[in-house]
Amino acid sequence: MAPLKFGVGHSVRRKEDDALIRGRGHYTADFMPQKTLHALVLRSPHAHARFTIDVSAARNLSGVAAVLTAEDTAELGGLPCLFNLPDNPFTAPPYPILARDEVRHVGDAVAFVIAETIERARDALEAITVDWRPLPAAVGAAAALGKDAAQVWPDHPGNLLFDVEIGDRDATEKAFAGAHAVAEISIVNPRIVTNFMETRAVVADYDIGADHLTLTIGSQGSHRLREILCDMVLKIPREKMRVICPDVGGGFGTKLFPYREYALAALAARKLRRSVKWVADRADHFVGDAQGRDNITTARMALAEDGRFLGLDVDLVSDMGAYLSTFAPYIPYGGAGMLPGLYDIRAFHCRIRTVFTHTVPVDAYRGAGRPEAAYVIERLVDAAARKLGITPDAIRRKNFIPSRALPYKTATGKVYDSGDFAGHLKRAMEAAKWKDFPKRAKAAKKLGRIRGIGLASYVEVCGTMGEETAQVKLDPNGDVTILIGTQSSGQGHQTAYAQLVAEQFGLQPERVHIIQGDTDLIPTGLGTGGSSSIPSGGVSVDRATRKLGEALKDIAAEALEAGSSDLEISGGAIRVAGTDRSIAFADLAARAGSDNPKLQASESFSSADGTYPNGTHVAEVEIDPDTGAVKVVNYVIVDDFGVTLNPLLLAGQVHGGTMQGIGQALMEQAVYDPQSGQLVTGTFMDYALPRASDGPAIQFETLNVPCKTNPLGVKGAGEAGAIGSCPALVNAVIDGLWREFGIDQIDMPATAERVWMEIDKARRGRSAAE
Repeated sequence: MAPLKFGVGHSVRRKEDDALIRGRGHYTADFMPQKTLHALVLRSPHAHARFTIDVSAARNLSGVAAVLTAEDTAELGGLPCLFNLPDNPFTAPPYPILARDEVRHVGDAVAFVIAETIERARDALEAITVDWRPLPAAVGAAAALGKDAAQVWPDHPGNLLFDVEIGDRDATEKAFAGAHAVAEISIVNPRIVTNFMETRAVVADYDIGADHLTLTIGSQGSHRLREILCDMVLKIPREKMRVICPDVGGGFGTKLFPYREYALAALAARKLRRSVKWVADRADHFVGDAQGRDNITTARMALAEDGRFLGLDVDLVSDMGAYLSTFAPYIPYGGAGMLPGLYDIRAFHCRIRTVFTHTVPVDAYRGAGRPEAAYVIERLVDAAARKLGITPDAIRRKNFIPSRALPYKTATGKVYDSGDFAGHLKRAMEAAKWKDFPKRAKAAKKLGRIRGIGLASYVEVCGTMGEETAQVKLDPNGDVTILIGTQSSGQGHQTAYAQLVAEQFGLQPERVHIIQGDTDLIPTGLGTGGSSSIPSGGVSVDRATRKLGEALKDIAAEALEAGSSDLEISGGAIRVAGTDRSIAFADLAARAGSDNPKLQASESFSSADGTYPNGTHVAEVEIDPDTGAVKVVNYVIVDDFGVTLNPLLLAGQVHGGTMQGIGQALMEQAVYDPQSGQLVTGTFMDYALPRASDGPAIQFETLNVPCKTNPLGVKGAGEAGAIGSCPALVNAVIDGLWREFGIDQIDMPATAERVWMEIDKARRGRSAAE
């Protein structure tokens, strides 16, 4: 048996952290092949403009190797959108590698400069002459739908990509017709900028003799990038490109996609026959990387007199930005499938409109549509409770899908296989000392403060990326190496996968080596996204390890002159059960020979049904009514992740996602000038990110019910913290404002300014009434 301290369920410390905290990590920006050229992008300062460009002076500067414009990229394909509607397909507008004649958002790329040094590249950017002719811009989805709005694409009149409906309109209208009451909200889920620690980067190296490219990219997966870049953009055979993903400093979905700079660096390396390196600065990130969220939603709930939910009707408008990023239209469309949440809602209808604007493209960001859905339903449930004078926990308990009804197929076709929804609500409220909240609120009021408490019970679907394959090999020294196509960007794969091997072989984590992010070494891979690595990749690793173990027993049986059924694996050796006769893994490898196929095993797994993690967040806040400042004073999470592989890694994922939710709920917002389309919050001087001091000590627990559709019983966990946090926090803010001032609506981010303005408006209203 494996030593328990290394196996599944134990808080093994991340083995990858030692190198990272000592500065020994190797990120894309650290790669510097000999005679590397440096590249920069010239970006549009206008949201919408026609232009002509003259790069002759820049090309003639000393030390400048090349300046690429749209003319130089004419043979390349554009960046593709990989999603389309199943029944009513749309035509995606072009997403050129460099804009020609017209730009459509601030930051749109118009030229790519390559020079001997980064300083020479900057000089070249300044030497480029562009004649800009600004045009009216459509900014914000609501404004872009207006009849007089500037048009982003002539082939999409009214700036509309698609207008579709899901669910059953007739049944929903019938439910509303018979309702005792209707609760309604209109809310904005604001646009945010991802802001991972390591900005994007690429190093393109070209082998002239082999006509072969090697791209080193800090991304969330090497294989998908190679497929898209080779098949759709560069139009070269896949075997002509190797993509390597080294250490990656955060991704959150945004690093999953192909970007213009990857194709430009590859094109420049082939053209100049030298290595080309591009590293984004933070300004590039703000206007050159896909942004997140940005929905406007109106939602209504039909209510019975006793508080039961009879029907849900939603109108969702989602901003796509100027171009369609890789999965952009899927985010609102797929996310809408989770709008019913954890509730037994039989009648459901949703209208979904996706809209072009003259802004940076929008795509998946931690949760990818599921946080947006959870925010809508959990805000609406609180509004329904206020409408009927029911407590927020009571109305949830009345409408939760009961455990006895599982598996349960929702009105959108999702099948929840397991869970105890009322159980984690109850435990979260107990841990948050919900019953004692009135005492804390009273004490705060004596100090001139307002306390609010809010909760959100969420569910999400994840682990549906597709089939992931793992290869597990016994090394000559008795260690084990795993080759897999997932890609860690901070999650702790090196440790988590090692624990799965330890569970079977009893090897210390230091003796298990993980190879990811190399298309030459790993045949296939999906990368990492949608909390799929453990639900899919973990199952593949577990199965391949078991398969390898059986093969090793067959080899050991001959050496030990015993039946394989009499053997057990432990501590990196195989022994005859109940005896001291054993053979170490290293001796086993030597005996078998390095070419023996029994020394490696591969297995694949696809989580077609997905997994449905769920839980309850409880947030308690304190508001200063004189300044509007909101402080989070208590935070409790009780989650159901099926089976916990590593409690320490799990807590880190949940804490990180929750802090991102705190950021979005209370401070983060990408603000564009409504007339010019300028990104007003384009630097950290204007765009607020949460600091450690902005978050409380988070109390996190699990109330796990094993997943019935996953062989390991696990449910994805990487995005859950960002899903439950926003509605819990905003519900807490509104709870305090409603009790003191009758304020029942505020949009994210609930900044001090926004909260103070609502309080001031309420006070003025009271004064006028008196």
